[in-house]
Amino acid sequence: MRINNNAMALNTYGNLTRAGESQAKSMEKLSSGLRINKAGDDAAGLAISEKMRGQIRGLGQASRNAQDGISMIQTAEGALSETHSILQRMRELVVQSNNDTNTTADKTSIQEELTQLAGEVDGIAGRTEFNGKNLLQGTVGLKLDAADNGTLDGGALTGYTVDVSQATAGKTYTFAHTNDTAVVSLSDGTTSQNITLSLAAGAYAAGEVLDFDKLGVKITLGSAGTFGSDGGAEFLLAGKTLITEEDAALAGKASIQIGANSGQTLDITIGDMRATALGSTAAPAFALNGVNVTTQTFTDNLAVIDQAMTDVSNERSKLGAYQNRLEHTINNLNTSGENLTAAESRIRDVDMAKEMMTMTKNNILQQAAQAMLAQANQAPQGVLQLLR
Repeated sequence: MRINNNAMALNTYGNLTRAGESQAKSMEKLSSGLRINKAGDDAAGLAISEKMRGQIRGLGQASRNAQDGISMIQTAEGALSETHSILQRMRELVVQSNNDTNTTADKTSIQEELTQLAGEVDGIAGRTEFNGKNLLQGTVGLKLDAADNGTLDGGALTGYTVDVSQATAGKTYTFAHTNDTAVVSLSDGTTSQNITLSLAAGAYAAGEVLDFDKLGVKITLGSAGTFGSDGGAEFLLAGKTLITEEDAALAGKASIQIGANSGQTLDITIGDMRATALGSTAAPAFALNGVNVTTQTFTDNLAVIDQAMTDVSNERSKLGAYQNRLEHTINNLNTSGENLTAAESRIRDVDMAKEMMTMTKNNILQQAAQAMLAQANQAPQGVLQLLR
């Protein structure tokens, strides 16, 4: 028998300590509801869980982005609904004006209303905004990246950006109009410089440099060609294609982030819905703002208004398609978020019933160890009997 070291007491004390530590961990998990409270609880599980949490929050924000996109679309579509009503009234007035029972004064009065209505079409286009951004002037999202296809209107290019350093082979750009000067901002990611590109009508030789070299980027002709009223000349932008095209329209683009990761976007384009643009593709050489019952023929006026109505109808149909897509996108994002949340919960959250069972076991073990420690401490006292 030994009294300097009580092996039974030491062993029992170790069991008591371990039971106490296990009980403390169980209480931590039960009080937080989490199985993983720190990296030491499950290093791999924590890493996976944090990635999932980032994805879950990204999906939630993407859903809110899509909802904002729907709100923007509804704002534009609501305004175009009123534009449609105006066009219906304008058509009614044009039909009324073609009646020979009208005097010159009558037609003048009709024209006055037509002028005001066309002005209101412009007013609607000018006043329709979402979060400070105009929606109906063809200027939604006017950043044109060099990795995308797009059209650069030489008459309205100042201040718009082409990120040359991000250019992708095979992508196409269009400079519209002849004899225009376009100011383009070049950026290599750290420095921005403006270039002035003059596209005068005439013939160009292959390999000709167009008068500038900014940030190490040159615009040269890839092949011989003539830039004129028919367009069609081909240019190279640091090896990337630019193609001219007469009368190409500038369509603004709004990019909606509809996913939790890069590249998951929906580009929304809304055309120019001003009176100067509506109906301009009809046979007569004027747009909606040129409708005049005193100077234009009935056939031409009617053709322009009908084309304007078609333009608005097409735009509203496109917006409706965008909205339907975004609604399905939101449903999918919400479903993905729910499923990912459930998966993350299985990794991170504690099973309360199981952990309560574990804590109860550890509590019993701790009490048993305390009782046995008391017994183990009494064992050396038997030596005293030998010393009497």
